[in-house]
Amino acid sequence: MASKTAGNGSKQRSLGEAKAAKDDEFYTQLSDIEKELRHYKKHFKGKVVYLNCDDPRESEFFHYFSYNFEKLGLKKLIAACYKSQNMDLFSTEDSEQAVYLEYTGDKDGDRVPGRDEIEVQTFAGDGDFRSAESIALLKQADIVVTNPPFSLFREYVEQLIEHEKKFLIIGNMNAITTRDIWPHVQAGRFWLGVTRAGTGQMWFRVKEDFPVKSGQRTDENGQRWQTIGSSAWFTNLDHAKRHEDLILYRPYDPQIYPSYDNFDAIEVSKVVDIPMDYDGVVGVPVSFLGKHNPDQFEIVGITKTWFGIASKKYPTQIQVSADGRTSEVSKLNDGAALKVDPPPKGKTYYKVGEDCFIQTYPRMLIRRKKASS
Repeated sequence: MASKTAGNGSKQRSLGEAKAAKDDEFYTQLSDIEKELRHYKKHFKGKVVYLNCDDPRESEFFHYFSYNFEKLGLKKLIAACYKSQNMDLFSTEDSEQAVYLEYTGDKDGDRVPGRDEIEVQTFAGDGDFRSAESIALLKQADIVVTNPPFSLFREYVEQLIEHEKKFLIIGNMNAITTRDIWPHVQAGRFWLGVTRAGTGQMWFRVKEDFPVKSGQRTDENGQRWQTIGSSAWFTNLDHAKRHEDLILYRPYDPQIYPSYDNFDAIEVSKVVDIPMDYDGVVGVPVSFLGKHNPDQFEIVGITKTWFGIASKKYPTQIQVSADGRTSEVSKLNDGAALKVDPPPKGKTYYKVGEDCFIQTYPRMLIRRKKASS
């Protein structure tokens, strides 16, 4: 992702935003783009595609769409990026002037996007996706495809939804459980893509001056790579996998599926273990979204207290850490709690009076839809 935060405000804020921008510079591999985009070809015919967080020199998104322009039947391709990008796609000189490129297809028959076929335009401002100039380009677009800044993901998604745009973007699965993003997920305004559903690893190319973090490697050519295991594709473009039924085969057994103490639902820690014959509400990991068929399940809520459906609020608890240390906390009110007897050994648990509890990771609350007669 090549878009950066705007550099307005105090010097301290500018330095902070510059650091956040540097941390946001991830470049998606062409192989990952090709694997995902092949499931949406029918959506692109006759459409204007906008890559509004992409430096065309670095972006494999621009490469994919420009070289597949005719095959996809695109009407126009627009690529824009934050300042300090190349004025000429084919030169090596940098410029502080932000630019955007427009491509309307091959003109000389060689099926290669040549320099004389790509129109280079300049922004008066810095090209930030939130700027009026960038929004004007957004309004021209039918579909937005990009890898936006992870640090601005919630703001980015809100803009797309506000302008009622179709999109296919990369983000962090953890965003699903936030106050801003969850209502859109529950309402079905967008869902997960096909090839990346927040599980496994996704590697992004980073520049030489990218901060040193865990989960990095350097290949045989000296190129640095960063993995983000919770990354996923988010989209509101329909695809066939979204309508595949999840095969359920485990019978419900109350001894196997405990009920939460503070939510009216049972705990299912693995998606594969969702019972086939339980009609009540089930709490499942957020990775379930990658398997969600809206014809098979309805999304009821999430185990976050701010969502407002918790059945009780706990007083201050005593947290007993895995090493036996104790402290006063209020963490049980952050999610779903399971009563345990006896308390687990070598694991963190919480005491409320004489009762002991453990807390689950955030859970989506779902319910099977009854088959139509």
